[in-house]
Amino acid sequence: MRCPFCGHDDTQVKDSRPTEDNASIRRRRLCANCGSRFTTFERVQLRDLVVLKKNGTRAPFDRDKLARSINIALRKRAVEPERIERMINGIVRRLESAGEPEIDAAQIGSAVMDALANIDPVAYVRFASVYRNFREAKDFEDFIGNEKLAGEDD
Repeated sequence: MRCPFCGHDDTQVKDSRPTEDNASIRRRRLCANCGSRFTTFERVQLRDLVVLKKNGTRAPFDRDKLARSINIALRKRAVEPERIERMINGIVRRLESAGEPEIDAAQIGSAVMDALANIDPVAYVRFASVYRNFREAKDFEDFIGNEKLAGEDD
């Protein structure tokens, strides 16, 4: 593993342990060249996924991009980091086990919307505002009004 500080190729693993949800392994590493310490995570990847975007282009699936967008929606919300990580792992597992190497971007957005709706209503609306491209306050009103109507069927 290359050192992120000096770029040296020789790093040593000093400690390895599973994460709380046992979905990945956390490794503490030490650079033999500069002495810096850093953490890496090792996760199981069932298959390489490709995202089919709205404009027709294809891009490799990026778990970190998914995590960033979810964390932006959940910024300053009282949701435990472990719960967020479990949610992200669940979404990625569902996408990987869907059986298709190409995943439509809308499918990813829907999976995130479903997961956020169950965790935090404010984050759900925040994500929806970007995902559905809200342009004015009325868009928020319409979205929230439609969600209340859909929830009243329960």
